[in-house]
Amino acid sequence: MAEIYLARATTELGGARLTVVKQIRPELSGNEKFAEMLTVEAKLAARLNHANIVQVFDLGRHENVLFIAMEYVEGFDLNELLRRCARAHIPLPVDFALLIIMEALRGLSYAHRLVDDRGEAIGLVHRDVSPSNVLISFEGEVKLCDFGIARANDMADLLSDDVIKGKAGYMSPEQAFGEPLDARADLFAAGIVLWELLAGRKLYRAPKENEKPTLLDQARAAVIPDLPSRGLPDESVLNGIVRRALARNRDDRYASAQQMLRDLEQYVGQARLMASPIRFGEWLRENFEENVIALRRSRERAAKALQQGPAATVEPYGTPPPPPTLPPWNPPPSSNRPRTPLHNLVPTWRCTSPSGFSSASSSSASYGL
Repeated sequence: MAEIYLARATTELGGARLTVVKQIRPELSGNEKFAEMLTVEAKLAARLNHANIVQVFDLGRHENVLFIAMEYVEGFDLNELLRRCARAHIPLPVDFALLIIMEALRGLSYAHRLVDDRGEAIGLVHRDVSPSNVLISFEGEVKLCDFGIARANDMADLLSDDVIKGKAGYMSPEQAFGEPLDARADLFAAGIVLWELLAGRKLYRAPKENEKPTLLDQARAAVIPDLPSRGLPDESVLNGIVRRALARNRDDRYASAQQMLRDLEQYVGQARLMASPIRFGEWLRENFEENVIALRRSRERAAKALQQGPAATVEPYGTPPPPPTLPPWNPPPSSNRPRTPLHNLVPTWRCTSPSGFSSASSSSASYGL
């Protein structure tokens, strides 16, 4: 749908801040129906102001190309974090896996309850809650990306004749059947992400070309295997939360993100799991110090290039190599806190040279691509 750039925005006080700019592909920018839908969706997204949602600053058109300006999050998306964990053989503690989902649910709860100027519910649904849209900063912040513009993403997929790709792996059954959606579709998707973090693998098996069942078939059937035992405290309680989030019939799911969040908070308390964004950030910086330094140096190079004018560009920091195969993980007997193995999730990266913007290419989180 878009190419992503790191841009410099001048503030009203005369300062400057780094901003992510999504430049919509020209063939989509020229589609009147798509442009209208994107404008409506981006205006909705701009109303969202929450710590767990990437803020949208502006939508505009430059040289007949649409662009969206949004908050820059210095860190990884969840796809990239898991890939790096797998590569370094670093298990993601259960504490932090649950923290990621709980923080995402806080963002979902806020957005689902959004009202218009008359106090009426807008009925906003993300439609694409997946690891690539969960951004994680080096400070331990968790933010949902692309909230409010996922429907435009869906239309972009249709226009490119590439509807499913990896999206079906996180679809609710009703979304896979093309039915009207409500907030419970987002909770199903969040449940899939939680299931995968706890199980250490993808929920649905990606088939080979022309092989059945397809990802869409699996999403429609929504056959959810039992989670393997990990020796977690009160494991049956956590499994019950996951099963309810992944109920095939939406009426059997949680009615709201707040309900699911409340149950997870209660479980975390009784299991004495002590995750917090501060501890998560410390863990990230400790285990990925080289990545933090490299990304910040890349950002600094981009910032210097931006100061030289719109024609300046920098080389993106690295191209991620193919993910390694992670051997089976066995918890150490002396561990005081349960940990989960990690599966490999491959992020999509698109870092190219800018055109027409005061921007420089950057390898920050993938921002939903």
